[in-house]
Amino acid sequence: MNARGKVVCVTGASGYVASWVVKLLLQRGYTVRATVRDPSDRKKTEHLLSLDGAKERLHLFKAELLDEGCFDSIVDGCVGVFHAASPVIFSATDPQAELIDPAIKGTLNVLKSCAKVPSIKRVVFTASIVSVLYNEKPLTPDTVVDETWFSDSHFCEKNNHWYMASKTLAEEAAWKFAKENGMDLVVLNPGFMFGPLLQPVLNSTSEVVLGFTKGENSFTSSTYWLVDVRDVAYAHVQAFEIPSATGRYCLVERVVTFSEILKTLNELYPTLGLQAKCEDDDKPLEPIFKVSQEKAKSLGVSFIPWRVGLREIIESLNEKGFLSI
Repeated sequence: MNARGKVVCVTGASGYVASWVVKLLLQRGYTVRATVRDPSDRKKTEHLLSLDGAKERLHLFKAELLDEGCFDSIVDGCVGVFHAASPVIFSATDPQAELIDPAIKGTLNVLKSCAKVPSIKRVVFTASIVSVLYNEKPLTPDTVVDETWFSDSHFCEKNNHWYMASKTLAEEAAWKFAKENGMDLVVLNPGFMFGPLLQPVLNSTSEVVLGFTKGENSFTSSTYWLVDVRDVAYAHVQAFEIPSATGRYCLVERVVTFSEILKTLNELYPTLGLQAKCEDDDKPLEPIFKVSQEKAKSLGVSFIPWRVGLREIIESLNEKGFLSI
């Protein structure tokens, strides 16, 4: 696709994956309308404004997920929209207000605005692997999870998996709206993302990784479905540009246990002294299931090894002053 002169929108642009999506879109020649909560907050936007091509082709807009209609003027005239804005909170005190309402209503607000714009050819929606995995199906070493799997929101709520419930309900709402309105929607379901940070502030992912360096696991699972943020961003752009792209795309390079992550960190950074924290030596370290990469590879994703992404997010945290290694 010849991107020169084409205008696209990225919501939640200052976030971990969205920042990388903006970077790749600018590299390809798009004009990018990026929504953030506060365009005047230079700490949250400086990394975007310093990207190659930003001076000429990046425009920041203020938008709130729950402010109905606020995306109307922003997406007007766009050929594509990348909806990445959604709260990521692993321990919510008020799940409905903090997670579920912003995820569902925010998604519908964006899609309603898109439905009013004939020039928009496709919407690419950032969902999550958690809207695939959380149901009562057994996961074993022989299991291969693919795009036909869907999480069960009732199962998530019953087990207090509120972040998983929010992502599941938001994806369900997106598919329902797209079907009712004849919208070309492509959904990406990435796993837990590693890889370098563009933004200068901590996000939920980097806070969890900081916990790793202390031997702590603040995530709700002892198993991680890992993927490099650069692969996820690349998949977003490919999902928009490849005409045949359709449906959902699981994006997971490898499923690993928390103890294996700690062992790898200890090998890479012995000064962290994490070997004493790994008390699961008697348990098998093999991934307990696999996630199909067949559809993802049809987008041209080749998957950066998870250990590379782990090393590079640690190096990023060190460079930005959040960690000393």
